[in-house]
Amino acid sequence: MPLVRVDALNAGPERLDALGRAVHDALVEAIGIPPDDLFQVLVGHDGTTGTMRYDGNYLGIRRDDDVVFVTITLRSGRTPEQKQALYRRIAELAHEYAGTEPRNVLVSLTENEPIDWSFGEGVAQYGPGNGP
Repeated sequence: MPLVRVDALNAGPERLDALGRAVHDALVEAIGIPPDDLFQVLVGHDGTTGTMRYDGNYLGIRRDDDVVFVTITLRSGRTPEQKQALYRRIAELAHEYAGTEPRNVLVSLTENEPIDWSFGEGVAQYGPGNGP
C-alpha cells in the first residue's frame, strides 16, 4: 500500500505519467506490491508557479534540471537488499520510460505501520480488528 509522490522539473503530463508507471512497475517487481495497489501524486514544476531546489553535485552525482524526487510512504518490513533493488529499478525504468538519467532520480522511503493508514470512510482498514 505505498503512497507515492513524484515531483519533477520540466515535466508535462506524458513525462509525469511515464515516471509514475516507472515507480509503480518497480514497486511491483522489486518488493512485490500487488499490481492494483496504485496511489500516486504526480507533480510537475515549471520554475514559475512552483519549483524544486537541489544541489547539482551532492555526493559527487551531477544533477541537472531533469531532476526527479520520488517520495514513497509504505509499511515497514523491507530488507536493505529489497530497498536497494527498488532504488535501482526505479532509476532503470525512469530512464527507459521517461528518458530520465538515473543520476537525476532521488528516492526517499518513509516507513510506517498498518494502523497509520486509512483508505476511506474514516476507518483504519488494517488496524486491529479491521482487516488483513
